[in-house]
Amino acid sequence: MTTASPRAGNLTQQTTERLADLVLGEFEPGSDLPSEATLAQQLGVSRLTVREAVKTLEARGLVEIRRGRRPIVAWPNPRPVGDFFAAAIRRDPSQLLDLLEVRHALEVHIASLAALRANRSAITALELALAAMRQPDEDLDPAAINTADLRFHEVLAAATGNQLLAHLMEGMEEPLRASRLQSLRGHLTRGGTVADVIAQHEAILDRVRARDAQGAGAAMREHLGQTARDLRAAFAVADTIDPLRPAARAGSGEEH
Repeated sequence: MTTASPRAGNLTQQTTERLADLVLGEFEPGSDLPSEATLAQQLGVSRLTVREAVKTLEARGLVEIRRGRRPIVAWPNPRPVGDFFAAAIRRDPSQLLDLLEVRHALEVHIASLAALRANRSAITALELALAAMRQPDEDLDPAAINTADLRFHEVLAAATGNQLLAHLMEGMEEPLRASRLQSLRGHLTRGGTVADVIAQHEAILDRVRARDAQGAGAAMREHLGQTARDLRAAFAVADTIDPLRPAARAGSGEEH
């Protein structure tokens, strides 16, 4: 039985980190990496070591390997974030309530920032998303409403001007789609209407238009509180569970 040389392993790891520094610091997304021979000479290692390092960076999502062509620097990809949440929810759908806590932590702040930073174009996009949610009762299409709802929240995140927040919300699209579809079903089960949901979003947009950061955050907090109640209805979760308070989790042993 043979084992890999520790020194060889360390060299590959070091080369990977040095190459990652180059990818993140010197090359623009979409640009070609230098040839293996050039990188090997620049880094003082073999072409095989460079090849292994590039494979590792591909697994990290930092580069894309193309057959017959040089690897390119990958654009930032938020999808792994969404994949993580989606996998957790598929294993345990009740974790949609945990996702709601994540939304609360992010989106209240997003709404406040959007009120301070949204330009006319962003506000118009928010208005269009709201318009797409408005449907006659006889033509009710939950999937279409859900898509428009997602669009509203993604535009709101983009309106902050913070690319990381925007990418994070974009990456969470799949689990958020599942969350909103369930909350809409729960809302209708409770006797609510689509008009109620639209009104919650209108309240957020009104505060964004008014440049009222505190009010926008409060409107988002109220919207997420309604979403919590709708999710409880959808999953028949006990009313004692508050998805915005970890201490009130089922099985915590606390009495309320």
